[in-house]
Amino acid sequence: MRIDSEAFFAGLADEMNAHPEQFKVLGDADMVAALVMRKPGGDFAVTITFEGIRCEGVREIAADDATTADFYLDGPFAAWQVMFDDICVHGSASGRLTINSLALLGTEIRLRGADPMGVDKFSRFNQTLQEYLDGAARSAVAAG
Repeated sequence: MRIDSEAFFAGLADEMNAHPEQFKVLGDADMVAALVMRKPGGDFAVTITFEGIRCEGVREIAADDATTADFYLDGPFAAWQVMFDDICVHGSASGRLTINSLALLGTEIRLRGADPMGVDKFSRFNQTLQEYLDGAARSAVAAG
């Protein structure tokens, strides 16, 4: 599974939007998150726009443009790959490989943002973001 593509994250959006019942219990999440994967030969970054209980947009961006999102999560590609591999093996992120744990530990993937109110959206809506990312397990099964 190639995680450094806009198509991958658009597939996660499709998965989320096909299962509103999973997100309704989490409540509305209005945020723009950016994910930045640092790698030799060129970084990959994407913004993900959430409105209500839907993912309304995914767009590949330049890594330097991640600062325009409410918050961004920035880390080496290898750390992102380990997280997504864990999701696919377990059906959802486990242990210290949840996005919340990774961001709070800040050893590999760091939470960043220009506006404290935007960064606060990560704390308020991280479970929605996690459920969205966990869609990788269901997408992998469907593709496999």
